[in-house]
Amino acid sequence: MPDPHGSLPAPETDPAFLDSALAAADAVGFVAVGNRFDDGLRYLTRFSGPDRNYAFVYADGEAILCAPALFTEQAEREFAGTVRTTDVGDPTGIRAANTLSDLGASSGTVLVPQSIPHDAAVHLEQAGYDLESTTAVADARVIKTESEIDCLRRVQRAAVRGMRRAEEILAAAEPMDDELIWQDSPLSTERLRRQVNAELAVYGVRDAGNTVIGAGPTCADLHYTGMDVLRPDETILLDISPRGPHGYYGDLSRTYVVDSNGGWERRAYVAVEAALKAGLAEIEPGAHANNIHREAAAELTAHGFDPNADEGEAGFTHGTGHGVGISLHEGPSLREPVELESGMVFTVEPGVYDPEQGGVRLEELVVVTDDGYETLHEYPRSFTPRAE
Repeated sequence: MPDPHGSLPAPETDPAFLDSALAAADAVGFVAVGNRFDDGLRYLTRFSGPDRNYAFVYADGEAILCAPALFTEQAEREFAGTVRTTDVGDPTGIRAANTLSDLGASSGTVLVPQSIPHDAAVHLEQAGYDLESTTAVADARVIKTESEIDCLRRVQRAAVRGMRRAEEILAAAEPMDDELIWQDSPLSTERLRRQVNAELAVYGVRDAGNTVIGAGPTCADLHYTGMDVLRPDETILLDISPRGPHGYYGDLSRTYVVDSNGGWERRAYVAVEAALKAGLAEIEPGAHANNIHREAAAELTAHGFDPNADEGEAGFTHGTGHGVGISLHEGPSLREPVELESGMVFTVEPGVYDPEQGGVRLEELVVVTDDGYETLHEYPRSFTPRAE
């Protein structure tokens, strides 16, 4: 049965990291301004508001959301702090400055994310505040709480359902005249994508435009969402990254070949699976994230693939993984020497690509634990698609 995502409580954000950042900078407050597309603001407020700007203000231990007009009820339902409904007709930067003043911070240093809109920054400066950028929010998002991990696990479960649907369809497809036929019609990347996205919807998540399916040479396009015919003896690469109702993402990749003759695609698959296993073996608290990338790249090298290929060339053209949370791509990067800590969630996704032949990528979403790692939802890997 579909997952009851709606019954899953929204994670709460502990503002203690803001207290630490304010103390370290001797700042009087923190302000973030953005809209529903600002994932840092979503993390701070849990408010999935409109596509026009609103502000989050934190000072003297109090969190305030300057709710936009007509969104008071939603803001009060989703935001755990105080919702400000006065001065709704004023520009967002002025509302933020007024809020700081009401909290007793009439001047001094105010911390802001680098992404703060220019007009909001100008209004705060005109009100007498000195702005200093901070990475405190991005840094806090790297370590997930148990409730965040639960959200990620449930979304990943839906991604697995979508992948299972795709694999079942590919297993049922029949080669005919250099095409794959399913239910009496040619199977294309678009047709398969629609089936996957319908399955995601059944399980309570949105595809968010992130269901990538490539076939043959288009597998080398890492974000291919166009239409291509699916053919036998050709790689079919699926990268499914849905978003759940509380804003958290899943991320899962598999590559299949129907009716393979065991050529380039088989050799590439063996290499990528070995690289995935080598990368996963490096995960433990205290290890460095770039060790995962290094070991995966070394394994691909041992199998004869270029681990430092540029886009459009044959070989490994991207990093081995990235953090996943309320953004599909966030910290940590597996190219950086970041020390792994329990609660970090990231992908491990080596791949090799040849613009003339195809591409293979295998991806797992994992969380670092006290003694190693956990795959957030297991799904078998198979070169040939299985019916079940």
